[in-house]
Amino acid sequence: MLKGSEAFSGFAVNDLAAAKKFYGQTLGLEVEDNGPGQGLVLKIAGGNGIFIYSKEDHVPATYTILNFRVDDIDQAVDELAGKGVKFEHYENMTDKKGVARGISAGQGPDIAWFKDPAGNFISVLKEG
Repeated sequence: MLKGSEAFSGFAVNDLAAAKKFYGQTLGLEVEDNGPGQGLVLKIAGGNGIFIYSKEDHVPATYTILNFRVDDIDQAVDELAGKGVKFEHYENMTDKKGVARGISAGQGPDIAWFKDPAGNFISVLKEG
């Protein structure tokens, strides 16, 4: 039934203005503002936009809502950290930069997690 249908993803935040600034200025993504109370759309490479909507009783996602593939994980982490992004650190998993080095361990991608202003998890990752 839905095989030929186009789809898009979405997620909630508690402050659209903060989300617009973070995704547009900090992450450097194109953000379309649909007008007051109408949400935002992230314009990402390779596909449909991602809808961001406001939810008063927002609870941050406990899983990664967006994964951005990068060619150089260290460069991406350094650039984002330079813009004020704080990376998550997990004992016995991430290095001092906040990168889980999966490629060298033969355990998946190199990946680093951070949060948006609403507390939702995002990652940058380099696949092997």
